[in-house]
Amino acid sequence: MLFVKISKTKKLRLRTKYYKMKIGLYFGTYNPIHVGHLIIANHMAEFADLDQIWMVVTPHNPLKKKATLLDDHHRLQMVYLATEDYPKIKPSDIEFKLPQPNYTVITLAHLQEKYPTHEFSLIMGEDNLKTLHKWKNYEVILENHDIYVYPRISDEPENTELKSHPKIHVIDAPIVEISSTFIRNSIKEGKNIQPLLPPKVWEYIDHNNFYKK
Repeated sequence: MLFVKISKTKKLRLRTKYYKMKIGLYFGTYNPIHVGHLIIANHMAEFADLDQIWMVVTPHNPLKKKATLLDDHHRLQMVYLATEDYPKIKPSDIEFKLPQPNYTVITLAHLQEKYPTHEFSLIMGEDNLKTLHKWKNYEVILENHDIYVYPRISDEPENTELKSHPKIHVIDAPIVEISSTFIRNSIKEGKNIQPLLPPKVWEYIDHNNFYKK
């Protein structure tokens, strides 16, 4: 009988691909990822009925170039550094491989095809839920995927019809009002914002002199 030794990494990949799991997709530019993102991701991993959270890094939109947006690989690396001690939270570059500009409904279809045994859900703030009806093919998303919503402070009027939809699950997560824009501006002004960033992310930003210009 032939025995083949499989590495831990390969075992994890095999398990991720073939075992049935409920995956929550938490999209963001993560420019940079901060402790607020981690608080929400970890809360969803522990208190929603999800097996894993994939933090999906949104790539550069070629039609909307932003000087303040770091290269895709730097933002992905920061998400990796921030999440490597959280076994239920994974970085994802799935959108890097898709044609741009892209839509969430296309990403979901691609993931479902690649991982047919998994159940994919969206994680979004309450402010995004209020404008979900403006998303491309939002009816298709709601028909096929659950959406887990965390509270956000917003001036937009509440969409009560969407909030009561059976696929919408409002999770009583902490309200975290930390902004990546605030962090970038504060670094540029020479302020100390270390408490707002995971330690390894702060070191990566500081080492590479990001956001200082």
